[in-house]
Amino acid sequence: MSVCFIAHRGYSGRYLQNTEEAFLKAVEHGSGGIETDVRITRDGVLVVNHNSEARFADGTEMEISSHTYAELSAKPLANPYTDTDLRICTFRRYLEICRDGHMVCFIEFKGNFPDEKIVEAFRLAEEIYDLSMCSLQSFDFDNLIRAHRLFPKLGIMLTAGSDCGAEEISRCIDAGFDIDMAWDYITDDIVSRFHEKGLKVGLWTANKKEVLDFCLAKNVDYIESDFFADAAGN
Repeated sequence: MSVCFIAHRGYSGRYLQNTEEAFLKAVEHGSGGIETDVRITRDGVLVVNHNSEARFADGTEMEISSHTYAELSAKPLANPYTDTDLRICTFRRYLEICRDGHMVCFIEFKGNFPDEKIVEAFRLAEEIYDLSMCSLQSFDFDNLIRAHRLFPKLGIMLTAGSDCGAEEISRCIDAGFDIDMAWDYITDDIVSRFHEKGLKVGLWTANKKEVLDFCLAKNVDYIESDFFADAAGN
């Protein structure tokens, strides 16, 4: 089977994660998709950032949920990778880049996402791109159930790590959800159970050659990496 490489937070091994530059470089260097983390500003704007706070070049930090988009975008982010002046990236811009590069979208909601914001996010995805190219990821099963109820055709993917037991895996399969699992907790049996039901399996995060080789041997559908296809060189 052919595996799709997903750039984890963009090409984050070489560019500042979850920024326009990291997303554009992921497209340029041949990723098949891009994963990102979505948060809500105080004034309701959907932006992408992994941590709850944004870190800036002047050494300050701002809690995203406590500040407006105008405040958060007023100054450059701390960028140890390049000389590029990078501002906080909106979810809209992420979708535009994915559309232009025909990328698979792995979208993880961070913090509290009420139903109205789930609706806003994926109506925006429908407007700008294609809902069939998007998958919502979450560690929180309730988030997935609510999103599936609101958007039955949306790809739904449980994010799973060491705390994902047999009961949760069975619940995921019964619900018809895909799974994105930490690479060191995957087993051949888990892959087989999902594939037997026509469900997809992703693994995170393959940044070294031996990890990439392990993930490829599992015949999964997606492999996430900070370096994606060039992980073999790291």
